[in-house]
Order: sequence, then structure tokens, then C-alpha cells
Amino acid sequence: MNRHLPLAAAILASAIGIGAAWSQSAYDMRALAALSDAELMKLPAKKVFSSFALPTTGMKSRPIGFYAKGCQSGAVALPVDGPAWQVIRLSRNRNWGQPQLVTLLERLATEAQASDGWNGLLVGDMSMPRGGPMPSGHASHQIGLDADIWFTPMPDHRMTVKEREDIKPVVLAPTRHGVDKSVWSEAVARLLKRAASYPEVERIFVNPPIKAALCKWATGDRSWLAKVRPYYNHNYHFHIRLACPPGAPNCRPQAPVHTKDGTGCGEELAYWMGNAPWKRIEHPPPAPKPTKPVKPPAPLTLASLPAECRAVVTAE
Repeated sequence: MNRHLPLAAAILASAIGIGAAWSQSAYDMRALAALSDAELMKLPAKKVFSSFALPTTGMKSRPIGFYAKGCQSGAVALPVDGPAWQVIRLSRNRNWGQPQLVTLLERLATEAQASDGWNGLLVGDMSMPRGGPMPSGHASHQIGLDADIWFTPMPDHRMTVKEREDIKPVVLAPTRHGVDKSVWSEAVARLLKRAASYPEVERIFVNPPIKAALCKWATGDRSWLAKVRPYYNHNYHFHIRLACPPGAPNCRPQAPVHTKDGTGCGEELAYWMGNAPWKRIEHPPPAPKPTKPVKPPAPLTLASLPAECRAVVTAE
């Protein structure tokens, strides 16, 4: 009998709500590998991927699947301290990504410090060591090609771990109608333009008023504005998304950006600055009264992710 099978059975039992509570120590890669495919596919994906403290070793760096349904192999960490950046919320262990993402963030921070009026950048969530769905905060950030950059400037000292956990963000767009003029600045606009100018960057997500402010600010060649996409919940940070890199056949790309005017500053922005997209958030319909107890939705399992993710969670 395989000596790992008892542990594998314990993992499966806890995963489906039987026996002892879920324990990170139970996540031994060899035990996971000892599970049959059918058993492994039943495990809750969030719990599996959030248990890993380190990336895969011996596997090529690859984004696998889609931004909101996938995983990553061969991830590298953005150093928590750099000459022009600091990583925050270290307890989350989400400063991992594909090498292309780490290289781009280091370049963006260095160039913004040198040319755009920033002391340095605060980097928030990237991906977990092996990617996959996170237990909180994001639907995407799963394949090592997404990162959040705060609009809060980096302090002039190396922050302690506690400071990085406790720091409060500067909110650039406190309402859906406009930016805070005391926070908006040329430095913010130049940073966003620089990020959008990199060919590897496919999209940048910001709250709609931030896009509107950029549209008013930009002159000359405004084509970079098409990459800046208005979306909810990006009022204190912007979200950088890289395109699938060359040589990544298992990375599923997002549909290309198309705008009527080449910038997205016309009809598209008018829609986001109007009431229509916000109705379900500001005035949600009343929930129907259940006639019988409602079961919570089943957790996303490994079966829902690309097949290649099995090798990611069972690799050393």
C-alpha cells in the first residue's frame, strides 16, 4: 500500500467537509499526487492553491488557462523591497508572477521614479505562488499576469511588516462621479500613460472617473487610452494585465480591446459615467424569499480548472 494514501484520504475527507478541519500541513504534494484523478478533481481549488507557500520547481514558467480560471508554473517573486517599490500586505503572499510581469513592474517603478514624479510605487496583489483562485479579493490574478499598483506614493523609508499591513490607501475616486482633485495630479496621469505604453500590457483597469480625467488630460497621440478600461472597484489602485506571452500555448488570451473612437473616451466612457452599469450595485433588486433552505453554492474545484493545473498542484 502506498504510504501516502492515508494522508491523501485525510486531505480528501477534510476537503469535502468530513472529519477534522482543513489544515495546511495536510497539503503534502506527494499525498496530493497519490490521489486518483477523480479524487483530486473534487478538492476546493481556493484551499488547494492558497496553501502553497512556494512555486513549483523544475517546471517551466508558464501561465495556464485564463486570467480568471487557471494557474501558473515556474512563478518568480517580486522582491518585497526594491530601489523604486515596496510590496505591501506581505501576509497574503501574493507577490508572485510570471517573469515577464516581475520584469515589467520593476521597469515601471524605476522609470516612474526617474521621470514621472514618484518616490516609488506600492505594489499590492499579484498572484499566489502557484496562481489559481484566491480565497478573497479577486476573480482574476490567477495566471501570474495581473498586478495591482496603489495610487498611494511609496513612503520615504523602508516600511515595517506591520506598516505594510496597516497602511491605508489614498482613494483617487471617492465617488463614481469624479476624482478627488487633491489626489489627482500630473504624476498620476504620467504613471498611467507610461504603464499603458508598454506593448506587453493589454489592459489597465481603473474606476470610470479616473479614465474620464485621463481623457481630459491627454494630448497628442491618445491611442494608449484604449488600454485604460473603466471598471468597478479600482478607486485606490490600478490593475495592470499583461497579454499572454509568446511561447505560452496554454494561456488563453482575452478578446482584443476595440473602441469606436480609438480611445474609449466617447460612447464607452459615457456609458460608465452614467447610471446604467451601477444600478445593480446601488439599487440591487430584493432577494426572493426562499420557500425552502438554500444550500450555499458548491466551491470551485480543481475539475473546473485546466487539466495542466493538476501537475502544478502535485509538483514539488
